[in-house]
Amino acid sequence: MKVLVVGSGAREHAIIWKLLQSPKVSYICCAPGNGGIRQMAECVNIKADNVEGLCRFAKNNKIDLTVVGPELPLSLGIVDYFQSRGLRIFGPAQNAALLESSKAFAKDLMQKYDIPTARYKTYEDAALARMDAESFGLPVVIKADGLAAGKGVIIAGTKEEAVKAIDDIMMDKHFGDAGNKVVIEEFLQGKEASILAFVDGKTALPMVSAQDYKRVFDNDKGLNTGGMGAISPAPHYDDKTAAIAMEKIIIPTVEAMNKEGRPYRGVLYFGLMITENGPKVIEYNCRFGDPETEAVLLRLESDLAEIMEAVIEERLHEIDVEWNDDAAVCVVMASGGYPENYEKGHEIKGLTAAEEGIIFHAGTKYADGKVVTDGGRVLVFSALGSSLDEAREVAYRDMGKVSFTGCHYRKDIGLLR
Repeated sequence: MKVLVVGSGAREHAIIWKLLQSPKVSYICCAPGNGGIRQMAECVNIKADNVEGLCRFAKNNKIDLTVVGPELPLSLGIVDYFQSRGLRIFGPAQNAALLESSKAFAKDLMQKYDIPTARYKTYEDAALARMDAESFGLPVVIKADGLAAGKGVIIAGTKEEAVKAIDDIMMDKHFGDAGNKVVIEEFLQGKEASILAFVDGKTALPMVSAQDYKRVFDNDKGLNTGGMGAISPAPHYDDKTAAIAMEKIIIPTVEAMNKEGRPYRGVLYFGLMITENGPKVIEYNCRFGDPETEAVLLRLESDLAEIMEAVIEERLHEIDVEWNDDAAVCVVMASGGYPENYEKGHEIKGLTAAEEGIIFHAGTKYADGKVVTDGGRVLVFSALGSSLDEAREVAYRDMGKVSFTGCHYRKDIGLLR
């Protein structure tokens, strides 16, 4: 089987790493890939949002399966485009990917089908949003409606912070057109968990749980990021909570999308808050989460290519997905200044010395015989262990051998639970 993976981050690197373990897979290429992916797959210079170019490449090169990593091409309808031309592709159709590309759509769906979530309201008028923000209590959550690379959520602790967040999103367009509307929500208290599930339109098979670390600095301080690390399993997601989530959230979401004429096939990500009243949905993502994937896939024992084929062919009910009992930890090494302004082009040193765990490349490129930084999140150090403590020790030991100018990372991934 010839496989094309679309994307350029650590999530795609982890997907490729896992797919290469399948005896079904004979060749993998990645568009556009990065400086680490090039060591295990052929990198093709086509951007992830160039749907027509990707389709033409897949046709010309007789690609058997295309796997879409990031949310943008899914929101642009890459799955519909490929399928209409007879190509097999893993991911949700455009009308189903709206679960992530419009937070207002997702919240309205949850309200309509009684899926537990935070109280909310959607605004297209900034003045009205400013007036109402405090009515949700403080702190309050302000979200850009559209795609914002994981950074379009602001938790405001004061009325002044809420007003600034609304103005930043709606007036100053910090996230572009994603901020044409905002969703304002009550702030949920509890512990977070990330649940990814394989979904074929009918059957949902949840993966092992994970917990993401969104804030840029230790002790959950600083701005929200695309994720500074993750652990699996999530310490507060026990069997009882998992059963409630399956009954009240996961199955109802799949059924709701079918009732809306938007059958969901692919990976569906449930960002949950475990409250004193049970799990509630913070957000949906319409693809593998990042960096959760770099932890979760380390625990997958089954053949990922087989699972993806079962999803496409709507026979997920025939598959037994097996996971190991180890704990997994992944830690992000980021560029100085991330998630705001940061420099690129710094040489990364020590990559060959780190060998206990696995290093997935997020924002790197190969230039003049060197691997250099090319993004905000640069490397993800992933490791397995018999416990979270053991796994984090391996990940941080590897991280201690690698450096580049201005690099920074959280030191409490796996400690703060």
